[in-house]
Amino acid sequence: MASSTSFPASASRSKKPLDKMAGWLRQALSKKPKEMPVSQESHPSEVPPPVPPPCSQDRPPPPGGSSAESPILPLAHEGASSSSSGRWSRDYDVCVCHSEEDLETAQELVAYLEGSSASLRCFLQLRDSSPGSAIVSELCRALDSSHCRVLLITPGFLRDQWCRYQMLQALSQAPGAEGRIIPLLAGLARSAYPPELRFMYFVDGRGPDQGFHQVKEAVLRYLQTLS
Repeated sequence: MASSTSFPASASRSKKPLDKMAGWLRQALSKKPKEMPVSQESHPSEVPPPVPPPCSQDRPPPPGGSSAESPILPLAHEGASSSSSGRWSRDYDVCVCHSEEDLETAQELVAYLEGSSASLRCFLQLRDSSPGSAIVSELCRALDSSHCRVLLITPGFLRDQWCRYQMLQALSQAPGAEGRIIPLLAGLARSAYPPELRFMYFVDGRGPDQGFHQVKEAVLRYLQTLS
């Protein structure tokens, strides 16, 4: 009888530690885990460094961004891409140097060149000079602002000291520029051709169009070298 009554007592004693362990587990599970501080040595992918604000000049365009965020500079026009060194770098294509006696012929030449399909821009002294300006200043300005110089060489040209001055000035500005100086010989024999121009071919003005077509073609050939 003694051995049979000992079993229930031992069973009741063994339940107490089990109940304590179960209670401790429930308390442990019910507590929230503490947040661990981020270490400075953590991986860059976990803690990215602060991104400084980009400069306006160095900011790369965002992918798929609008034109307001990344403005696109306009492309230069093909005709203006060589504005500093091409045809449009000067105000005129041709400067017609002539004497007062040959004003009518010079006007006909200018009308022919300006009325062509190329619409050449011509400087005519009496028409385009600034009123009140010095003659020397206007002659130099006419040469400086023109690509080509057409010398209308006639008996009146050889007698005019201003024409000779303009011829020598043109030679000094472009001594080796082929095609810039275009002599047009009119009303003179070949022997009267100025010795300063003997190393240049001239246009013979005795033709049906007074050599105007050849002058135009010579100007266009030079302008093509600028493009």
